Amino acid sequence: MTKIVAIAIHGGAGTILKSLLSPELELEYITALTIAVNKGYLILNQGGSSIEAAEASVVSLEDCPLFNAGRGAVFNAVGGHEMDAAIMEGSELRCGAVSSVQNVKNPVRLAKSVMEKSEHVFLGGEGAAEFGRLNGIEFQNDDYFYVEHRYQQWLDVKDSDSYSLDHSVAPAEKKFGTVGAVALDMYGNLAAATSTGGMTNKKFGRIGDSPIIGAGTYANNKTCAISCTGHGELFIRSVVAYDISCLMEYKGYSLKHACDLVVYDKLVRVGGEGGLVAIDAKGNIELPFNSKGMYRASVDLEGNVKVLIYK
Repeated sequence: MTKIVAIAIHGGAGTILKSLLSPELELEYITALTIAVNKGYLILNQGGSSIEAAEASVVSLEDCPLFNAGRGAVFNAVGGHEMDAAIMEGSELRCGAVSSVQNVKNPVRLAKSVMEKSEHVFLGGEGAAEFGRLNGIEFQNDDYFYVEHRYQQWLDVKDSDSYSLDHSVAPAEKKFGTVGAVALDMYGNLAAATSTGGMTNKKFGRIGDSPIIGAGTYANNKTCAISCTGHGELFIRSVVAYDISCLMEYKGYSLKHACDLVVYDKLVRVGGEGGLVAIDAKGNIELPFNSKGMYRASVDLEGNVKVLIYK
C-alpha cells in the first residue's frame, strides 16, 4: 500500500509579529511546532491512524507551556483553568468533545475517550471530569498549570469586567490561543483535533468554537478535516469548519477555494479574525489566516516539513 500521508498543525493565530518575539522565543516556538508535527507524522508513516496522529500532535502542544492549551492554558476570572477540546474522524463521523474541564492534563485525550468509550459526543464540566477519572485519564494539580506569563496576563485584567484574548504585550496585540491538528492516513481516513484554554479572565463558563463540532473542529472523508483558531464567537456564528466542508461537498469547491472564501471573505465580513489548518482526502493542505500571523507546521505528501509563524 502506498504511504499517502500528510499532517498539519497550528498553535494559535492573531497579532503575531516578528518584532514582538525575541529570536530565542521564536526558536522555542519553531522547535515546539517541529516536534509536535513530527510526532504525528511518525505515527502516520508507521501505518498509524489519522486519529492517533492528530491526537499525538495536539498532546505535544498541550504539554508545552508556550501554547494556550493543557499546561499553558490561560487563567479564568477566578484564577483557575477551564479547558475545551474536540476530536473527530472522517470515516464514520465519530467525534468526542469536552468543555470547561479542570486539572485534566490532556483534554484532547479526554475528548477521544468520550468518542471511543461513551454513547455521547459532548460532555462538560465536572461530569466530563468524572467520566475521565472512570476511564483512566491523567489529572494534574493546579501547580502543573501555573505558567508565569499566563499569570501576568491575568493580573492585567482580573479586576476588570473585560476578558482578554491570548495577548502578547498589550490588549491590542491579540493572539487566539488554541492548538489543533488535521491528518490523512494511508487508509484514506481524515481526522481533526482541537484544544484550548479559552480567553484570559473568562467568566460564566464561556465556551468558544474549539469543542463545537462543525464550528472549530470537523472531519469528513468525503471532503476535508479542519481545526480552527480565532475569535470563537464569530467562528461559532459562521460554523466555519462545516461551512468549508459543505462548499466542497455541495458546490464542488476545491479545498483552497473553500478555505479562501470562508477565511478571507465570509469571516471578514462579520468581523471574524483568525485562521485554520485544513487537509482534504487527496492530501492537499491549506493553512489560511486573516490575522497577522499563525503558528503552523505541516508535512506534505512528499515528506516536506514546513514550520511558519508570520504572514
